[in-house]
Amino acid sequence: MKIKDYDKEQLLNFYETMFKMRRFEEETFEFYKKGLMAGLAHLYLGEEAVATGVCAALNEDDYVGSTHRGHGHLVARDADIALMMAEILGKKTGYSHGKGGSMHIMAMDKGILGANGIVGGEIPIATGAAYTALYKKNGKVAVSFMGDSATNEGTFHESINMAAAWKLPCVYVIENNLYGISVDIRDVTNTPDLAVRAKAYDIPGIVVDGMDVIAVYEAAKEAVERARNGEGPSIIECKTYRWQGHHVGDPAAYRKRRSETEKEDWMARCPVTNLRAEIIKTKKAREEEIIALEERIETEVQTAVKFAAESDYPEASEAFTDVFLEGVL
Repeated sequence: MKIKDYDKEQLLNFYETMFKMRRFEEETFEFYKKGLMAGLAHLYLGEEAVATGVCAALNEDDYVGSTHRGHGHLVARDADIALMMAEILGKKTGYSHGKGGSMHIMAMDKGILGANGIVGGEIPIATGAAYTALYKKNGKVAVSFMGDSATNEGTFHESINMAAAWKLPCVYVIENNLYGISVDIRDVTNTPDLAVRAKAYDIPGIVVDGMDVIAVYEAAKEAVERARNGEGPSIIECKTYRWQGHHVGDPAAYRKRRSETEKEDWMARCPVTNLRAEIIKTKKAREEEIIALEERIETEVQTAVKFAAESDYPEASEAFTDVFLEGVL
């Protein structure tokens, strides 16, 4: 299907989610540059179409396993961005009372099982959630987001082998932005398409344009329906690109080794600006309507920024509270 086959509401929902992600991450970067954020953040800038398309195919009570680059996943699940921003700043008003920060941010009320600082660490967690869904016969599906380098980890192969053998309702989404920190994935694998590894487990593997939210959504919708119908897992590889380095403090000079214009070439395919232009071009919505949407989101983002900045840090005495949580799934 093409953009002309989608109605106005669906397209504006896609754009709203992606625009909110973009503005949230830009403001997160501003906090870092001003020295107001402890540690580092791994921004989702440039990859907005992936989380948006995948999460649009899910039900509200489905599960999501996130990564160290997880802010976009939470926004796509309609998490509270004020609580997200507070968590990133380590404030007690955050989702985990400031104890998780950027790389361990979670929103259990939205099915987000937690971001993860370990490469591939989220894959068995999402697989376990899928097993829970199968065991309880509750009809839920789990999605495991991962970076390209995570597909070289043992957790990837072990989890997918289990999911395939037991037909677990899980969708494995590879956000292939070409780099694992500074390592070019093309230098450490013998195939340009990581989704072909699905053949080893006799499950579907598909490669999609991760800069096209509609392409991602359609692939995800099919994989999610397959999983929910008891037909087992799938792998979706989304070819995408991160605008920034591995984290906010990484200048990413290594990217020029292969091409001087690599970043600029990918940025010309920006999923946010291109969808906006297509919506207007196909007359699905007027530019005035989109501007009004953007202004509403900007107000929401600035409210979140203010809330986070003015919130208090947790007391040292709270370090040993909230260590365990039972009965979540």
